[in-house]
Amino acid sequence: MGPVLAGFLQLLALTGALALAYVPLGNYMAKVYSSDKHWRVEKWVYKGIGANPDAEMRWSAYLRGVLAFSAVSVLFLYLLQRLQGVLPGSLGFSSIEPAQAFNTAASFVTNTNWQSYYGEQAMGHVVQTAGLAVQNFVSAAVGIAVAVALVRGFVRSRTGELGNFWSDLVRGTIRILVPGAAVAAIVLVACGVIQNFSGIDEVGQFFNGHSMGGHQQWNGGAVASQEAIKEFGTNGGGYFNANSAHPFENPTPFTNLFEIFLLLVIPFSLTRTFGVMVGSVKQGYAILATMATIWVGFVVLMMWTEFAHHGPAFQLAHGAMEGKEVRFGVGSSSIFAVSTTLTSTGAVDSFHSSFTGLGGGITMLGMMLGEIAPGGTGSGLYGMLIMAVIAVFIAGLMVGRTPEYLGKKIGSREIKLAACYILITPALVLIFTAVSMALPTPPHSMLNSGAHGFSEILYAFTSASNNNGSAFAGLNANTDWFNTMTGLAMILGRFLPMIFVLALAGSLAEQTPVPATAGTLRTEKPLFTGLLVGAILIITGLTYFPALALGPLAEGLAS
Repeated sequence: MGPVLAGFLQLLALTGALALAYVPLGNYMAKVYSSDKHWRVEKWVYKGIGANPDAEMRWSAYLRGVLAFSAVSVLFLYLLQRLQGVLPGSLGFSSIEPAQAFNTAASFVTNTNWQSYYGEQAMGHVVQTAGLAVQNFVSAAVGIAVAVALVRGFVRSRTGELGNFWSDLVRGTIRILVPGAAVAAIVLVACGVIQNFSGIDEVGQFFNGHSMGGHQQWNGGAVASQEAIKEFGTNGGGYFNANSAHPFENPTPFTNLFEIFLLLVIPFSLTRTFGVMVGSVKQGYAILATMATIWVGFVVLMMWTEFAHHGPAFQLAHGAMEGKEVRFGVGSSSIFAVSTTLTSTGAVDSFHSSFTGLGGGITMLGMMLGEIAPGGTGSGLYGMLIMAVIAVFIAGLMVGRTPEYLGKKIGSREIKLAACYILITPALVLIFTAVSMALPTPPHSMLNSGAHGFSEILYAFTSASNNNGSAFAGLNANTDWFNTMTGLAMILGRFLPMIFVLALAGSLAEQTPVPATAGTLRTEKPLFTGLLVGAILIITGLTYFPALALGPLAEGLAS
């Protein structure tokens, strides 16, 4: 079997697995967020934090809950890292420096999981499990909660109330993420991923049974459990610096495909949840079709660029094998790279800097779309719904009719909030990149010069501002400048868009539904799906084309 055929067969198997999970998981999540009953363990949590789960919140109160919880989480994780040197189970590692501790705290709380440190050389068991792993759960739950609040905005009328943040947070964690990650961790352990609390082991270096001299140090850890939620919650932070390219995290081609499945299954299935909650599964299928079209298109394009044979080295390797694991190959690595950058996962099983010039550009463009195909846990759905609002507004302009979506009018207030949402992240990416290139010191962190060096910095701030977390490699991000600036980019890129999402949800919930007429745009039809795909690509292209032309496009055309 050739590598190209193997890659497409893996894509087909992955698509089939996602299709099988789509309806049951989507329906279950809709039931979780629509139920008025509380589990006993949930009641204990509410009592412990002093929250009333039955109290309805308007958008401003919901937002305050999101911001307050996230601020406390950043502070807790920052202090945990700063105190690591005196904590038990630290494996002898010292406390994390202030700038890096801030960067890591902001990263994991915002569901970005950008890492400017070597996991196996910096973080002990306590920080990894009590700090980073916990945030992998709750940051994902926050994203789903905000998405559900926006869906309620479309469903409810004449109220402005969007549910209860604390109830949505706790339910998402306990009923969805914890059981799902537990099952995934068992599968990973069965397939060879390590799970222990061992210390640091020193091993010799051998080749063909002969000692090469020297030694390496390896430490164990609760890797399988963190790997499971890392992918299932679209987090992406690796226990080891090599992330999902490390055999302790991702030992076989099966685990590689299983991890891709984990990082895609919730974002895709949330479209079913959306359809069930708004009372029309066809609306969910329209959003799903948009996400799937972009995802499949990007995977095929990535495979084409990475399998293209240019020169004898490419021909001998049957593709661009530089920076890729031999046990995965070009096809599986291409699927992983596209899936992780079209979601907010950021995990990597290969190094994106070693992709072809156009291949590296595809990973960047995936994040620049806003990570909506299918996007992160929750953030992908609410980002796509914002783009749907933009699309119906454009359609309304073309026919001279007041735009409507799901029975709600898209007036000046709604379109202003949607416009602010789609503008804030590109502004962060381009401003931070421009400042970093203009100042004398930051460019010294680049390993490469020219177009590829520019791509390293552009990728870093694209990843941080879109809460992705993957790295282009080659850039030394462990400096005071990059730790501070990417930390700020992650916080602003996470919470400023949430402000506009929740404000839009509140505005929609206050409206009275408008009955559909003969002139209403049918948003469950293929025509709308095509319009939505076109709007996403055009808006992104107009925003980022100049920056892409200076980096990956220039490099790709020159090669």
